Amino acid sequence: MRYAIISDIHSNQEAFERILSALEIENIEKFICLGDLVGYGANPNECVERVKELTDLVIAGNHDYASCGLTDTKYFNPVAKQAIFWTESVLKEEYREYVKNLGLTLKIKDTFFVHSSPSEPAEWQYIFSLDDAIFEFRYFEEKICFIGHSHIAFAIKEKQGRYSAIEGEEFTIDTNAKYIVNVGSVGQPRDLDPRASCVVFDNERKSVKFIRSEYDIEKAQKKILDAGLPHFLAERLKYGR
Repeated sequence: MRYAIISDIHSNQEAFERILSALEIENIEKFICLGDLVGYGANPNECVERVKELTDLVIAGNHDYASCGLTDTKYFNPVAKQAIFWTESVLKEEYREYVKNLGLTLKIKDTFFVHSSPSEPAEWQYIFSLDDAIFEFRYFEEKICFIGHSHIAFAIKEKQGRYSAIEGEEFTIDTNAKYIVNVGSVGQPRDLDPRASCVVFDNERKSVKFIRSEYDIEKAQKKILDAGLPHFLAERLKYGR
């Protein structure tokens, strides 16, 4: 099966549609979404609707839960909190109920999926460093754990107690190793690469491929500003930070 794994769309319709177009040549059989459909951007309803059309393999992110009252926003920074309040005000009731009923984890054969971290999915912990990843490896039994949340695409390998970051856009899975793979963000990358990010995972060929795609950032920025959302949310898209 060839999966496209997407995460952190964050109401960015332009990035979302562009990454889906880029995936058309990848012979994708199923899509998996790791959460944060909403937040930050100006098209929450359109993005939730598109995800619903695309797949039923969807888990929740912290912004999804915050938009329907399941996660306290007191830990959000002021800009993120403002975007959540705006999202709450425009999100259709049917989509509010949809994200409210999303689960936090998903398992498919020997693969584990979570938005934030396998140790405490509901606490929205970040995996930023190699030390963070080393700690998290003990909390899943599957060969691969796919995550989002930090908006930074990376892959960490563990084999015989040794840990290493994987370089390059594509790699083959060692069946004697375990992996944590962050698929990056569709709608708001923060790894200094503004292109939309996702992953193609082939569980038969045992391959993982990072996909990056340029999109109309200026259009997404204009929508954010026209909606009255903070200027910072528009500006950061240009720099991928």
